[in-house]
Amino acid sequence: MLIGHLSDMHCGPDLKRDTLKEAIEEINSLHPDLVVITGDLTENGYLSEFELAKRYINMLKCKRIIVGSGNHDYRHTGYLICNRFFPRPEVVELEDNAIIYLSTARPDRDEGEVGYRQILWLENLLKKEYKDYFKIISLHHHLIPIPDTGIERNTVNDAGDVLRTLISGNVNLVLCGHRHRPWTWKLEDLSVIHAGSVSSKRLRGFFKNSYNIISIERKHTEMKVKVVGGEYLEMPDIYWPTIQLHKRS
Repeated sequence: MLIGHLSDMHCGPDLKRDTLKEAIEEINSLHPDLVVITGDLTENGYLSEFELAKRYINMLKCKRIIVGSGNHDYRHTGYLICNRFFPRPEVVELEDNAIIYLSTARPDRDEGEVGYRQILWLENLLKKEYKDYFKIISLHHHLIPIPDTGIERNTVNDAGDVLRTLISGNVNLVLCGHRHRPWTWKLEDLSVIHAGSVSSKRLRGFFKNSYNIISIERKHTEMKVKVVGGEYLEMPDIYWPTIQLHKRS
């Protein structure tokens, strides 16, 4: 299974339109089985920004697309119209893979929260309905702080409870965004993959717009970062461009 994972489009004043269009064309050329967008589709949650995001997402040529929401999408009552454009996904089944979406955005708050009821719902899915599946979780906010992104203030508030649920439920992979910085973590058998911003001018730590390409075969995961209009990078190559840019400055 091939997954295109992009995040943090930020349709609005800081959107790089040509960059987003180029990224979509690149993803379409790969013919992915699934595209996952982990939130912050808009900058301010305005109606015009959701309309713009919808136009771009409709350009993706993939039968299965999971579109999540982020904290920016829930600003200025954006939470009232977000689901009109992008109905909240819950679970997508693809062969022996289950992709489960968690909502972490809350109105007019930058920090995220999964919440007690959603955690109970997730526990039931992991231990009963999808016990023998390759399990992938998609959410906007990050569960673990990411290097080079400044003082940490807005991880998921109940990240400890969520991580316990993921590990005890034998989740294989987590996809998230939020901090505009591609990164990966490994916790026991759980891989956590963060996407950078695909099209925003506001970048942290990694000064290029990018998205992730994830290949899953026989329950083995490989991930590469694709610089929009540029090269593929693997860890730790993601880190070195930051060092070089710091030296040149």
